[in-house]
Amino acid sequence: MGISPWVVIDNIGTLVTNDPEAGEGRLGLIRDGAVVLGDGIIQWVGARARIPQGSADATVDLGGRAALPGFVDSHAHLVFGGERAEEFAARMAGNAYAAGGIRTTVEATRRATDAELSANAARLVAESVRSGTTTIECKSGYGQSVVDELRSLEVAAEVTSEATLLAAHLTPPEFAGDTDAYVRMVCAEMVPACAPNARWIDVFCERGAFDEHQSRAVLEAGIAAGLTARVHGNQLGPGPGVRLAAELGAASVDHVNFVTGEDVEALASGETVATLLPCADFSTRNRYPDARTLLDAGVTVALAADCNPGTSYTTSIPLCIALAVREMHMSPDEAVWAATAGGAAALRRNDIGHIRVGARADLIALDAPSHLHLAYRPGVPLVHEVWKDGYRR
Repeated sequence: MGISPWVVIDNIGTLVTNDPEAGEGRLGLIRDGAVVLGDGIIQWVGARARIPQGSADATVDLGGRAALPGFVDSHAHLVFGGERAEEFAARMAGNAYAAGGIRTTVEATRRATDAELSANAARLVAESVRSGTTTIECKSGYGQSVVDELRSLEVAAEVTSEATLLAAHLTPPEFAGDTDAYVRMVCAEMVPACAPNARWIDVFCERGAFDEHQSRAVLEAGIAAGLTARVHGNQLGPGPGVRLAAELGAASVDHVNFVTGEDVEALASGETVATLLPCADFSTRNRYPDARTLLDAGVTVALAADCNPGTSYTTSIPLCIALAVREMHMSPDEAVWAATAGGAAALRRNDIGHIRVGARADLIALDAPSHLHLAYRPGVPLVHEVWKDGYRR
């Protein structure tokens, strides 16, 4: 694609920078702002009255629209075959959610060709871009054999640099009744084979999936292989996932629906981000996380879509923001920060999630004068334009 052109994004009604030194409040709001993009990064940010003369070759007039950093979706399962619409309909009819539905997707993923998996992942990434996501994480976890986990990560690498090995998603059918044997295989065979193709190691630490001892073994094997930990934890009930994530210095623990005071304290005293997935709770009728308690305790919170075929088949971060405000008692400012800077923190990235000189030139414009409209107008496709690495997408 080459080095991106130099462009002035002008006449921004409200600019969210996520840089408190640049503007008002935690979001660093600049009214009547402008941004200069060039060579794939942010070259200048400020009031439009102060745009440096001759700073770019072209100008884009936003006509008073809002602009903000591109959304950072730090939790997604995009490599899979098939779909589970019937399972969703059954849940809506009153059947309780249990993790076992993952096995249906494992079967379909193993049957799918590489080309089919690649096409589906690319389709979902394109869909996410249309709703404003400029960085996305992608997990394996629907292969659950060395060969299928490796090819899942190869597909993930086609769409993101944030690939996660989630071999410990559920025990596959061939290991039914012997989860410990599967964990030994993951640690001894899958992790060494797959680690060169991943940045992260993840585990579903939950009843019906992997217990604390098994989860610890998987995470420590991944860490020993040079991967950084992430954890699915405390989604279906209280459990050890949050504290295990904090103890091992995981970048993020995701779901976090059921937490104790000890869990909150562990997160508040460390650097592990609590990534909340409200669309999964919407789709499963699960209890929403207590975001207010986490935020008030000083925990760093991210929002992510958790796109997957069983429990959150959406790529829409704007929907996550609306649900976080309505159902989790976050303010619109907190939700927008969590979906941008919070997601960047969950990926331990300092080059995205904010509009600051030197950051990646990833930003979006809304068909609205303010970021508040993301929660104020739920379900409306407000994303007007997307820039990724300085290019219009």
